[in-house]
Amino acid sequence: MQEHIHINETTGLVFRREAGKLVAVLTKIFGVHNLQLAEDVVQDTLLRALETWRLQGIPQHPTGWLFRVAKNKAIDIIRRNRQQAVYAAAIDPLLHSEYSLTTVIDNLLCENHITDDQLRMMFTCCHPGLSIEAQVALILKTLCGLSVAEIAKAFITSVDTVEKRLYRARLLFREQKIAFEIPDNTQLKERLDGVLAAIYFIFNEGYLAASHSSLIRQDLLQESIRLATLLTVHPQTKDPRVPALLALICFNSSRSAARLDGNGAMLLLHEQDRRRWDQALISRGIAYLNAATDCDTVSTYHLQAMIACEHCCAKDFAATNWNNILSCYNLLYQINPSPVIALNHAIALGEQYGPAAAIAAIHAIPGQEVLEKYYLYHATLGEYHHRMGEAAIAVRYLRKAISLTQSAAEATLLEAKIKNIESLPQKHSNE
Repeated sequence: MQEHIHINETTGLVFRREAGKLVAVLTKIFGVHNLQLAEDVVQDTLLRALETWRLQGIPQHPTGWLFRVAKNKAIDIIRRNRQQAVYAAAIDPLLHSEYSLTTVIDNLLCENHITDDQLRMMFTCCHPGLSIEAQVALILKTLCGLSVAEIAKAFITSVDTVEKRLYRARLLFREQKIAFEIPDNTQLKERLDGVLAAIYFIFNEGYLAASHSSLIRQDLLQESIRLATLLTVHPQTKDPRVPALLALICFNSSRSAARLDGNGAMLLLHEQDRRRWDQALISRGIAYLNAATDCDTVSTYHLQAMIACEHCCAKDFAATNWNNILSCYNLLYQINPSPVIALNHAIALGEQYGPAAAIAAIHAIPGQEVLEKYYLYHATLGEYHHRMGEAAIAVRYLRKAISLTQSAAEATLLEAKIKNIESLPQKHSNE
């Protein structure tokens, strides 16, 4: 039994790492209009791996084994459907000839092509005809190897909704005969916006899982780093926002080991043991941030990375340079004047000037009705009213925050805070 569990876990890890590569290569062969076929071949390959590895053990080179099985399955399908199927336009005639079929597929499955194919897959998934939700769902499914159920959890939606998004995306690819390519310069910026937004979403879900048993999803953090890194090495995607986003991901991911205590409870920034922060990731983030700021562009990713850098470079919480952080939030709000950014600005104000300043700034934020449904709005007001000594008001806000969060870890943290407040001697109030 234990051996089967080990094989299942190992297979899952290998498959999660290689599934995106396989789907990308097979999509190049079959064509984007046959995306479902590419995914089916990859799924069949996983099932074959589970069956074979349980009987024969895990091979010495599991990645090579997966690619070889997927290649053979692809060749069988092409031979079986040679008369009626149409594959990728650029190579379709070569696939219909027995003389060139095996050679072409061997060449396409070469390691040298895989990085470019994954980039093409990212840009294909982020077609402007799709909603951002559909774009992200496609990347999570095709490049990250997540199941539909996992994607539904990430979006806090139903499996049926995700299935419909994926179906509409595949339908668009078939009807519009979407090309499997990195677009030319006229379309690149628009598509790159979608690619970066999708990677940012994946990172956020990994950093603070909205509806998952674990607060931190290392698999998604690693995927966001992997996908962003792919963009940094291609000449067409050397946009300054790419290293800025990668710097942001590295800085925040560096704190993962310190964000939970020994019991798995969430630790806030001022409670974390900074000796447990990953210094190699911080150094990597600094290098990417330096590369990103060697230009005149300042994007939201740049400013968020600068804020994260300030936290990572402070020797302790008391040494945090809140003035620099406030300056970044001021610029960030000018670029993107959203209520959530204004809330984060108010939190920084509270750390620099005290709870009264934070509360006043929060109540002055335009668009309060949006924040009313956001757990952090209520949790922040609860925290600052607690610091003001207003226990009853604080508890009321914290209970509201608990009702809004989807995260068990966040709910546990808030409940502990309420318990702590209620255990303290209460001030008499005329409220």
